[in-house]
Amino acid sequence: MTASEYRQLLTATMDRLDMAAVDAMVECFAQAHAQGATIFTMGNGGSGASASHAAGDFLKGASYGLENRFKMVCLNDNLPSMMAIANDIGWDDIFIEPLKNFLQPGDVVIGISGSGNSKNVLKAVEYAKTKGATVIGMTGFKGGALREMADISIHSDAMDMEVAEDIHMAVFNMVKKVMMARLMGDSPSMGGTYDARVNP
Repeated sequence: MTASEYRQLLTATMDRLDMAAVDAMVECFAQAHAQGATIFTMGNGGSGASASHAAGDFLKGASYGLENRFKMVCLNDNLPSMMAIANDIGWDDIFIEPLKNFLQPGDVVIGISGSGNSKNVLKAVEYAKTKGATVIGMTGFKGGALREMADISIHSDAMDMEVAEDIHMAVFNMVKKVMMARLMGDSPSMGGTYDARVNP
């Protein structure tokens, strides 16, 4: 594959993205923000990096200057806890166990899995549904079990993991930009030193 071919695949996949599902995700975030609910993210490998990236963006970029801020937790980010669970209980429990500490009815749980079949993600999602949480599934390939279990399905319709990762982060950025525009207006400040760097 060439770089141009990858760009073509990514563009074609983005064109097939279900924007109604993205709009539903926006409204889910808006409701969580208004109600003070917590949004949890999780994933393995690159999907875990996306989960952490998204949480960081909403804790700072989409919250800066607001009295009512987003509450967003990436279940990948407490490494000592994750490794203790993996070592003492099992890898399939690394996400469900911390959810048991924090999850409340009305919270949002976002599972990110390229295959849609990652056991540790599915186990946490199944638990979340029993506790009255809204589940957002972000998948690629054929979507797997996660696509069927999710209340809102963000699916990258391509048999390519890198494209799925790009689509997932693009969707997080879409949701972030919409929420920032709603809550902060068209020209939000990201912080004094940031503003000075980008507008010297």
